[in-house]
Amino acid sequence: MPEPQLIDVLTPANPSATVLVLHGGASRRNAPPVSPTQLSVLRMIPIARRIARAGGERLAVFRVLNTIRGWDLERTPLQDTEWAMRRVVERFGPLPIGLVGHSLGGRTALLAGAEPGVRTIVALNPWVYSSDTADLTGRRVLIVHGDRDRVASGAKSARMTESLRRTTDVDYVTVPGGKHAMLRHHAVYEQLATDFVTSTLLGDEVRDH
Repeated sequence: MPEPQLIDVLTPANPSATVLVLHGGASRRNAPPVSPTQLSVLRMIPIARRIARAGGERLAVFRVLNTIRGWDLERTPLQDTEWAMRRVVERFGPLPIGLVGHSLGGRTALLAGAEPGVRTIVALNPWVYSSDTADLTGRRVLIVHGDRDRVASGAKSARMTESLRRTTDVDYVTVPGGKHAMLRHHAVYEQLATDFVTSTLLGDEVRDH
């Protein structure tokens, strides 16, 4: 089985926090490995770069390449993200972690958000299931869903939002006209993710610059 990859986007010497950007990607027959050129991977590059620019020398930003496409029973994106978080902690120490994911990457961000060290979670058009649950107490969470998404259910992500609100600070934003691939309104998704990550991870540092 292939290994996951952690790709540096920006790695300052002394960051205040780290961010992992998580791609989506539907399952394929025979669980093929993730390609760095598949569209679900490429669409997250501008988001990662924008977060890196906004964070400057204060955020270490990485993209995670999963081992295989989709959510396989033997290997899931959740395991790949947990692996990536361990690598980041080994490299920078126990800094606050932000997770930003799209589609299945959004589901991964929400489920992996219960791991120690995670402070901020952004899920863009997350592909969640009715049975998904996580204890995200103490985290800040943003769920963004386009109202024309015909791939991942906005109703399910809205229900998960209400469930999380019992113990967690959660914002839910609807993007009018937004479809699953985020193509037409990509700048809206980028801006929402970037603003939320920088404000929740850096706080007073953002206001001081």
